[in-house]
Amino acid sequence: MYRRADAPETAHADLLAVCARAPRAVVCGESALALHELIDDIPAAVHIAVPRGTRRPTISYPPTVVAQYTSKSFALGVERFEAAPGEAIPVYNAARSVVDAMRHRSRIGETVALSALGRYLRRGGRGGVSELQHIARELGALSVVRPAVEAVLA
Repeated sequence: MYRRADAPETAHADLLAVCARAPRAVVCGESALALHELIDDIPAAVHIAVPRGTRRPTISYPPTVVAQYTSKSFALGVERFEAAPGEAIPVYNAARSVVDAMRHRSRIGETVALSALGRYLRRGGRGGVSELQHIARELGALSVVRPAVEAVLA
């Protein structure tokens, strides 16, 4: 993947490259958590989601992890992130990213998921707990998220 020589520098070149090769994909998982500054780790791969039933993109470089979500839940919580001036990519918002981390905590690690949840709750701001609960309800994960929120807030 090439960018113009006069294109502004960006720390998100890998995300731009993956999103250019997979235009229907949404940045998710650890990549989204890192973009929202909910984790300190730099993900070893770019994590993207595509709708279930569509072709999974095959991207050899940069390393890419592809998840598939149902078409009903795929568009939930998508926002645009300006990865470089004038270049925006789709990414799941902070609340969706935290709920997904809690849903997939056995894969990404419970420590990472709870750390992201704690940072999200301390940050407060727009939506807060109500946005988290709304997303969790829509994804059928309220039974996982509610006890974790109560434990972190206690």
